[in-house]
Amino acid sequence: MVEKLECLALIGAGALLGSVSSIAFLNLLSKRIPKLCSSKDTEFNSKGGIPRLDRNGWDVGGEAKAGLDLLKDEIVSEQLTRNIQFFGLESQRKVMGSFVVVIGLGGVGSHAACMLLRSGVGRLLLVDFDQVSLSSLNRHAVATRDDVGIPKALCLKKHFSLIFPECQIDARVQLYDASSEEEILSGQPDFVLDCIDNIDTKVALLAACVRRGLKVLSATGAGARADPTRIRIADLRESINDPLSRSVRHRLKKYHGIESGVPVVFSLEKPKVKLLPFKGASGEEENPSDYQVVPGFRVRIIPVLGTVPAIFGQVMASYVLTTLAELHIQTEPVVNLDMDHYRTLHQRLIEHEELVYGTAMQVQVDVEDVMYVVKELWHGRSARDESAKDVGRGMWRSVNELMLVRWDSTNPAYVSNLILLRFKEGNICAEASDNGLRLVGALDFIEQSYQQRLASRSLRLRILAVRIVNPLKALFFSGVYKSSR
Repeated sequence: MVEKLECLALIGAGALLGSVSSIAFLNLLSKRIPKLCSSKDTEFNSKGGIPRLDRNGWDVGGEAKAGLDLLKDEIVSEQLTRNIQFFGLESQRKVMGSFVVVIGLGGVGSHAACMLLRSGVGRLLLVDFDQVSLSSLNRHAVATRDDVGIPKALCLKKHFSLIFPECQIDARVQLYDASSEEEILSGQPDFVLDCIDNIDTKVALLAACVRRGLKVLSATGAGARADPTRIRIADLRESINDPLSRSVRHRLKKYHGIESGVPVVFSLEKPKVKLLPFKGASGEEENPSDYQVVPGFRVRIIPVLGTVPAIFGQVMASYVLTTLAELHIQTEPVVNLDMDHYRTLHQRLIEHEELVYGTAMQVQVDVEDVMYVVKELWHGRSARDESAKDVGRGMWRSVNELMLVRWDSTNPAYVSNLILLRFKEGNICAEASDNGLRLVGALDFIEQSYQQRLASRSLRLRILAVRIVNPLKALFFSGVYKSSR
């Protein structure tokens, strides 16, 4: 019995001694940890590492843009290796140092935000007041059935943290309006993506971005469409066949005096289907406005092929990324002409040749050539128009004011010797041809900058004709021309 008591006493003394030692060690360690962390923070922030964040998770020291270089991390650099190979290291750093705001996180916005994240954008502000619904899973970028009922902003943040945890993400379950403008747009974002489907809210956001001088890209209607090859990026004034962009364009001009300068993603395709009728519990069609939770936001259903809004979002992300990386791209010209228009221009050229030169024997182009010259070389507008902003929207819809004429009257009308002009400009050309003058000589009274542009384009056309157009024209047009018949 005595031996057992001695054994228990010995065990108790050992336990007590161990506890005292553990407490002393933990106290000593707790005093050293802040010093170590402070030392590490100083080292990371000075050499490029994890930035100091505020309570909301935002960088408060500026290191996220100024000093942070996550590309030195092996995992991050490997995850973004294809982007680095495409953009180059310095351009990818610009992408990672950028701040993008995405407002509207449905089929378009979720895909745009997802690709911005996957491409390494360093900071995202995600804004949407709505929740994930079961019917939205056919087009949402990351949502699953488990996410139904969760706010879209929080849903994206949850999934995004698993894809690229290094990104600073602020998810706000919030409706954008005049009262929230300062809160959402005051952080000096490098880009704002408008993926809103409500007209009033969209107009307010675009007007605010223009007023603040922020870069913005807007998405128009992606519903009720199916042809991915007809999606374009252009100025808002050039968007056609889209009721949403038409209404936005009208209100921006009427209430804010904004006519251009807002790039949009839109489809040239006319909507395939219409809004579905809204039926109440009785099964009879009722007034949708009676069921609106948020005034002005749609209740009726727009039929959507899920792939199209996804492509809209991908197009938006590509545009933003190349802009942030300072990689210049030449977007597809918006020329809404069909083969009948090109035949008209070809016939007009023949008639002009007969009128001015007495014969059309020197016309060495066919309808396919005319299509190439008008669409690919002159982008469907007069050679005098320096850029798309000089062209009214009607120019994209008809050829009533356009004609092809020779650049040099001493040479035949072949591909590299044709320019696109308006009728009144073509008449000047005809008068010059009677005097045996080249077009540039006839337009000496027109601004010098126009002459320089025209001469530069003419030289490029001649190079294209020799090196590219003639060998590849037949191959290029064979399928296009046949498919249009």
